[in-house]
Amino acid sequence: MKTTELVQYLDDFLEASTFKDYAPNGLQVEGVSEISKIVTGVTACQALIDAAIKEKADAIIVHHGYFWKNEPVTITGMKQKRIQSLLVNEINLLGYHLPLDAHPTLGNNAMLGELWSLEDITPEPGLVRLGRLSTSVPIETFIETVGSTLDRKPLHLPGGQSEVETVAWCSGGAQGYIEKAIEWGAGVYISGEVSEQTTHQALENKIHYLAAGHHATERLGVKALGEHISQVFDLEVVFVDIDNPV
Repeated sequence: MKTTELVQYLDDFLEASTFKDYAPNGLQVEGVSEISKIVTGVTACQALIDAAIKEKADAIIVHHGYFWKNEPVTITGMKQKRIQSLLVNEINLLGYHLPLDAHPTLGNNAMLGELWSLEDITPEPGLVRLGRLSTSVPIETFIETVGSTLDRKPLHLPGGQSEVETVAWCSGGAQGYIEKAIEWGAGVYISGEVSEQTTHQALENKIHYLAAGHHATERLGVKALGEHISQVFDLEVVFVDIDNPV
């Protein structure tokens, strides 16, 4: 498959042009013009690039790519080594950030809702989702569900009632959106990371907060996207999980 065709398909499928993002979405580093094998992963770190080289992949698709706003524009140090590895091996790098969080069926947030068997009742469009469990459960039971499905014990900041039924969530570093969860009256809010003030926000607003891991909450979208690509096109796709405890 031609690289240009895959890029165009993904740009359209993920509606990349509709997002005002912190990094460019789409093709970030150009490699070979024909693609037959793809490696997917969360972050375009050196370990993922090395895995793609070992797999003899023609392209890497990630959620966290390069060229973020406010980072140094010079290609030196770690960035130079990563980009050199891509260029020497002619590997295309495609990154999709917010489009891969927000996609209604394959995005990180959609996949998390499915993972936790939540009925999506989000009252307005946006990255943050609101869902409902089929029945209220003890918060400890729901914490166990989150931990077992993500294979990572979440950090629990208590504040809400002993049982929960409504759950708000947003993958990654979205702890600031707890205000939206509070506005919606959610019993628990889940994101990937946590800040010092989150403890007080949860306690004083009577809502539970779970920091379930930035990496852990953002594995599902890019993996699902790779599976979608392999079904639509005659391409081999390999998901490589470079674990990250954050």
